[in-house]
Amino acid sequence: RSFRSETHSTVQMRIKASQSSGDRHSQSKSMVLQDSDLPQKPISRHRRNQSQHNVAGTLASEPSVEFKGENLNVARISESGKKQRKTWTSMWTVLTSDHLMFYKDRQQETSLKPGGKTDVVQLGGAVVEWTTEKSSKKNVFQLTTNTGSEYLLQADNYATANKWYDAIGKAVHSSVRTHFFLNHQHSSLPDRGSLKHSTSDSADKNGVKNRLKKFITRRPSMKTLQEKGLIKDRVFGCHLSTLCQREETTVPKFVRTCLDAVDKRGLEVDGIYRVSGNLATIQKLRFVVDQEEDLDLDHSQWEDIHVVTGALKMFFRELPEPLFPFRFFQPFVEAIKVKESKSKIQAVKKLIQELPKPNQDTMKLLFSHLNRVLAFSRKNLMSTQGIGIVFGPTLMWPELDSGNMAVNMVYQNQIVEFILIESREIFNLDKK
Repeated sequence: RSFRSETHSTVQMRIKASQSSGDRHSQSKSMVLQDSDLPQKPISRHRRNQSQHNVAGTLASEPSVEFKGENLNVARISESGKKQRKTWTSMWTVLTSDHLMFYKDRQQETSLKPGGKTDVVQLGGAVVEWTTEKSSKKNVFQLTTNTGSEYLLQADNYATANKWYDAIGKAVHSSVRTHFFLNHQHSSLPDRGSLKHSTSDSADKNGVKNRLKKFITRRPSMKTLQEKGLIKDRVFGCHLSTLCQREETTVPKFVRTCLDAVDKRGLEVDGIYRVSGNLATIQKLRFVVDQEEDLDLDHSQWEDIHVVTGALKMFFRELPEPLFPFRFFQPFVEAIKVKESKSKIQAVKKLIQELPKPNQDTMKLLFSHLNRVLAFSRKNLMSTQGIGIVFGPTLMWPELDSGNMAVNMVYQNQIVEFILIESREIFNLDKK
């Protein structure tokens, strides 16, 4: 799956930049300093938020970091700050001194014509860090650009992943140093016709350098801003287990609130869950949920029940790991292939019982609710097949896109439909 290209200069500007260390624009990605890093991984020497670096060192002594190319697993999880569904794709990855380029395969790199499209990530102002929270895969690190786009990169071999992590870190650090040096070199150029440099130039540079270092070291951490209430924990895009732990429950409050609202005024609505609500209003509801503690879905601005169901579906789609966790995707596919009905029920039931408690309880509450939706199928015109089509790709998807999207979608729909049909037996709904 192809990514849209990150913004960068023309080809001529790239050539000029690589030859003369030209004007590379970068900016700070955030005023927030992230606390976490992998304790078991080596801490990068190239993180922008570490203050011990000499910000304006001698550029000539720093070698250019370039990798000719290698296959890495790549997933873009955010574009300019907007969260995206995580889909892993094997990409031919090439690193230059200030860009990271992703190609569909090695042949695309060699056959790409000037002006042709590829996926280019500008490293100026970027942050690179190891992560274990964004994926269940091993050897995963995250690259965040200065425009707010986020990429996950992974290799099965730790040595390979660490090699790329270090190389990208060096390129990021080198880009920061180059930008800082060139900007202040340009600002201190003499007036036209004058060849003499002011003796104050050096002092000015040192003053700016010291102020920049002081700013970096004094930036508040994410934890500090959260404790002061300046930044609130999100609901959308948060891991299900993390959200439930924070709320001290096993089913997110937002999910309960939405299901209660639909039970109250949406069971008889034509096309409930199938019909889309107004996207702008859904995004407004999402913002309210992420920024405010109290949510009243009986308020007139949420009177369209399709906005509520749209926000609920968006919540499940934006989970970093779906309600059916990645490691359970293939086992559920194998279970749904079982021919004999009772054996299939037992296989699916056993898998659900092995799920983490938040996933299991949220799933039980959701399918209990969908059973009530089906009870009004004569009025809302929703069938088990229709609900399966809506919720199949919303509740489960594979971690690595293997190119079998159509096949996967068939299984996704079948699994959700089967669980819905057999939910009383699977979740023991008739037992108190």
